[in-house]
Amino acid sequence: MRKFLLLFITILTFGIGNSQVLNPVKWKTKVEKSSDTEFNLIIIGTIDDNWHVYSQFTPDGGPLPMILDFKNKKGNYELIGKAKESKYKKSFNDVFGVDEYLFEKTVIVTQKIKLINLKNSLANLHLEYQVCKDACINDNKDFVFNLPLTTLKTSVSEADTTKTLIDSEPIKSITPEKVETTVKQLDPIKPVIDDKKDKGVLNIFILAFFGGMFATITPCVFPMIPMTVSFFLKQSGKKSKGTFNALFYGLCIVAICVLITIPFHLLEGINRDIFSQISTNVYLNIFFFLIFIIFAISFFGAFEITMPSKIANKVDNASNSKGLIGIFFMALTLIIVSFSCIGPALGFVFGTSLNSDGGAKILSLAMLGFGLGLALPFMFFAIAPNLLGNLPKSGGWLNTVKVIFGFIELALAFKFLSNADLVLQSHFLEREVFIAIWIAIFATMSIYLFGKITLPHDSKLDHISVGRMLFGLITLSFTLYLFPGLFGAPLKLISAFTPPQTYSESPNGIGNASEVSNKLDLPIGATFGPHKIISFEDYKDGVAYAKKINKPILIDFTGRACQNCRLMENNVWSDAAVLKILKNDVVLISLYGDDRKELTKADQYISKENGSLISTVGQKWSEFQIQKFKNNSRPYYVLLNLDEQQLSTPVPYTPNIEEYKKWLLEGIKNFKK
Repeated sequence: MRKFLLLFITILTFGIGNSQVLNPVKWKTKVEKSSDTEFNLIIIGTIDDNWHVYSQFTPDGGPLPMILDFKNKKGNYELIGKAKESKYKKSFNDVFGVDEYLFEKTVIVTQKIKLINLKNSLANLHLEYQVCKDACINDNKDFVFNLPLTTLKTSVSEADTTKTLIDSEPIKSITPEKVETTVKQLDPIKPVIDDKKDKGVLNIFILAFFGGMFATITPCVFPMIPMTVSFFLKQSGKKSKGTFNALFYGLCIVAICVLITIPFHLLEGINRDIFSQISTNVYLNIFFFLIFIIFAISFFGAFEITMPSKIANKVDNASNSKGLIGIFFMALTLIIVSFSCIGPALGFVFGTSLNSDGGAKILSLAMLGFGLGLALPFMFFAIAPNLLGNLPKSGGWLNTVKVIFGFIELALAFKFLSNADLVLQSHFLEREVFIAIWIAIFATMSIYLFGKITLPHDSKLDHISVGRMLFGLITLSFTLYLFPGLFGAPLKLISAFTPPQTYSESPNGIGNASEVSNKLDLPIGATFGPHKIISFEDYKDGVAYAKKINKPILIDFTGRACQNCRLMENNVWSDAAVLKILKNDVVLISLYGDDRKELTKADQYISKENGSLISTVGQKWSEFQIQKFKNNSRPYYVLLNLDEQQLSTPVPYTPNIEEYKKWLLEGIKNFKK
């Protein structure tokens, strides 16, 4: 309960839309040698103004105390007594009704240890603490202490550059000096914070809104609309009160949808790159693939998916409460009991948002749109109850809608499998295979709509309606549209979903010969990117080539599983004028932030951003982008001169061809000055 209360206060203070990363405590470590086997391990925290950190001796029932966990002590060293602290301040907390022990400005904690293993020279500490101002942040740090075994020297280092994720076997090759060298080698570029908004935000909101609207015409939700509105109008006695209650019910649906996203804001506060890591996580994408497959089979009528009855019953009982609280739990009951219908739509919204690289703010905005779409019919008919009679009657058509959703879920499932395949670069689900699967799915959907296939819960059809026939024609047309994609057509309508053309059995289309017969013609370190643009996937190689041929550098921060990146490549880069610039006037460096290829042990280092181990190529480029440009969205484009200084303000996803071309030409003009 205590953690929940602190979490609730934090949310109210910062708001769900605030994705700023807060780091109000800066830590340093120090080692003092008392004897050949005894050492004082010291951590020193400098606390920002108006913030405070809680002591490890904070009484029970109050804020969360500081916790020191020495990870590799077993068999290496033992702790001598409890860790000692600098002088703390005592203050009574009215919320918890207990005294608080807290530090302001500075906190110093000292733990004395005695070595058991005289060959061990490292001590690993995991620190958990709570830092508060108007709200509280639960944070943690990892420290590695270098123990001076032979001399009486004192070792001082920044916590952020000595942190490791390995407990009993730290990476000895990683040193603070190496971290500084690695970061400097990446780029001396001056950081620039870009305030330009992602133009895909509105599209995500609209897509989510229609997702919520479509969810209302499923068998779980649609029959509830007239029942719920009529209930409020009859129960309240007065029409005005009934209308208010129904409107409040709709607002509660919206609020619940947004509240679901709160954990993602907390995760983003811990790690700014968390959404990129989630969206490109192989196991998570495979998990989504399996979930969507299961939902699709359920929608086809094989079985029903429901929330556990205990949860549904408890929430339903809470809805019997009087007043606005009861209405809130009625809204929660709707979402829980209709989960089998709205769950896949929720999954689609989450999946789309996670792949947008827009962070928790975009996810909340998407869920706001979804909630509005789901709640709008309830609110609309509460205002105009006379129109309830115009609603179509429940019947077999609702199951048809459910089956259609099943086909769509099945198609989307393979998008998540494709993401995993692209990140792994396993070439299991290449472009032709992906398109062939979609052709099979939508062709079968067309046959179903024309009444040639029936499923377990379908009503007997004597004829098909005009609407069903028209929708069948649309689906059939889409299926025919997909066929040329097997032979190399770009398929711009779905370019965000299909693997790129370079990820194909026949990159130039079936039966088409390669434009370049000998890859030896490529510069050292280069490869062929989209549309046969010469591209470098290593920053230093690309810069060296740009200096050699005296052309500006275009950094393309991209991803193997990035939807907006594919949209830019297929819809903007394919424009004749833009493509000419990319091929002839700049040197393209494409840095994949989700590349899972392992760095050599010698090239691995510790992140200055969050203290984690940078062990893959993708992590390296993500760290580079965050450190140098204070941005972690994909795609993100930066133009540099040969001194590696910015020629213009970087831009994110820019679907307008003329705007993107203008940006390119402006940077090239500045390069020639």
